[in-house]
Amino acid sequence: MCGFAGTINYPLNGSAVEKSMFHRGPDEQNGFSAGNVNFYHLRLSILDAAGGKQPMESEGRYAIVYNGQIYNHLELRKTHRLNCKTNSDTETLLQLYIKYGSQMLNLLDGMFAFCVYDKELSKLFFARDRAGEKPLYIFNDKKKLIFASELNCLKSIFKPDIDLENFASYARLGVFYRKFTPYKNVTEIEPGTSIEIDINSLEEKKNRWFNIHDYYLKQNNDSFEIASGNIEHILQKSIKSRIESSDLEVGSFLSGGIDSGLVTSIAAGINPSIKTFTVAFDGAYNEIPLARLVAEKYQTNHTEISISYDDLINDVEKIIGNYGEPYFDSSAIPSYYVSREAKKYVTVILNGDGADEMFAGYRRYVPFAKFDFFKTNKFRRSLTSAALKFLPTPTDKKSKYNFLYRLTDLASKSGLETYLSAGIDVIEGFEQYIIPQSTADMQDMRNLYNTIVSADISGLKKLMNLDFDINLVSDLLVKMDIATMANSLEGRSPFLCKEILEYCPSLKDDFKIKGTTTKYILREIARKYLPAQLIDEPKRGFEVPLKNWVNGVLKDMLADYILSPSAFNPLIIKKSFTIKLLENKINIPAEKRAKILWMIFCMEVWYKKNNIY
Repeated sequence: MCGFAGTINYPLNGSAVEKSMFHRGPDEQNGFSAGNVNFYHLRLSILDAAGGKQPMESEGRYAIVYNGQIYNHLELRKTHRLNCKTNSDTETLLQLYIKYGSQMLNLLDGMFAFCVYDKELSKLFFARDRAGEKPLYIFNDKKKLIFASELNCLKSIFKPDIDLENFASYARLGVFYRKFTPYKNVTEIEPGTSIEIDINSLEEKKNRWFNIHDYYLKQNNDSFEIASGNIEHILQKSIKSRIESSDLEVGSFLSGGIDSGLVTSIAAGINPSIKTFTVAFDGAYNEIPLARLVAEKYQTNHTEISISYDDLINDVEKIIGNYGEPYFDSSAIPSYYVSREAKKYVTVILNGDGADEMFAGYRRYVPFAKFDFFKTNKFRRSLTSAALKFLPTPTDKKSKYNFLYRLTDLASKSGLETYLSAGIDVIEGFEQYIIPQSTADMQDMRNLYNTIVSADISGLKKLMNLDFDINLVSDLLVKMDIATMANSLEGRSPFLCKEILEYCPSLKDDFKIKGTTTKYILREIARKYLPAQLIDEPKRGFEVPLKNWVNGVLKDMLADYILSPSAFNPLIIKKSFTIKLLENKINIPAEKRAKILWMIFCMEVWYKKNNIY
């Protein structure tokens, strides 16, 4: 796992890159220059410490900088008869590119973002993995090009201008949508996308080489038994490759749920002494007793970690600032603490990311398995809109009433708002207080939405497809990458392997949702591996006491940021609305109020870090 940066027609200061991104590559730092092209690489040595030095060159023509891990690289060497001199997957990647060009991307099972320089053709070739596990940002104003693994690094090389037009998606999602960033001429390369750039003209040619929507359009007629066997085999293979593709010890996060439990159970069959980690946060549901059942069953080298939020007021700005852009997901806080503690024991960690999106693990999937809420129905909308006027605001987000209230609200929506209400639901219902801009990011999101919901697939598949392309890509994988890499820890996600991404979307809906049971097929597979007490446990995730933070320990800090005379948020959200929120003078569920205030606060922390008040 690494970080890298580069420029064309612009000087590259290696010291600035190291200062901003040393956490991604503390083991080795090196540069490369050829004409107007400059690379700089920071390495976290996990595989072939001696032979994996980057930037890596070949034939006097090619050079590569790369962040990630190709788990099937040794298999690819044999199959395609590559003549490699090291054990590094970097060399495998470069030799595959030399032999096959962009077609090599379809062969890879891994997480990756890389750039290859071809001196003879005067071009750069960039690519990202299917799900977007590894990030890569590019600034291109047709005069100079600057790229980096993190926005904070890119900003250390030069200072981009803020682009107000890209903040609509942040206000609605709490994160920036896919390629969009808070800066002018700065985009994130999208998952499953490659870009060729001419180093003389800086003209770009983009290619979407992987789109999970293509796999949702396929119809799979495998029986439940065959599908179960296939998934189990794929998982075993995926976990094995993610353990063996490391010269360092690989550990596993172990919660009380079936995702990490299944990963740990299979991993323990490969490495019986695997180190496992469970955390308990003060004031949250304690998963340690359930996780301990798995650790004891497989006799893992288990560590239980208790974490408090006592230092939150001192840490919160730093943790939010790691993202280099406004980032709302409050579970970034516990994710950072968990990664920090795990790094004390291992450098590589397995996780269960992607299981909910690939196997339908969220509670909101249940109604979509019964009814396609994306279909237009004016009578339904009118009826539910009228009902909402008489229903009291829910006070407990975990109650059955809150679920029914949100379901009624969902049924009253149409278009993209249907998805936004079903998902993170940040400012939905109050979006009229967002100050109008030229919302290219929202139009891009609407285009994706329209493509997916107009397809001849079920409501459940539509929602899962949207979640993969929006929530997983723009939020959850960003969180995992930054939280782990801020602590020089590499996270690996077996549920996001090539074969699962290409196989599971086409499976029948009732394999994923049966009655009100989520992740049905995965739960049935898990019965072979996990103690019975875990199988029917509901999904919890990191339970963040956001409402308590906003009304308690962080109350004064939030108000100071949001009401600062130099605050940024009045450019995006109407100040009168924000003030009423702070004074609690709006009829709104307490949890939703906390989410909106947190979204605004995170935007202000980013702004202060980059534009000192």
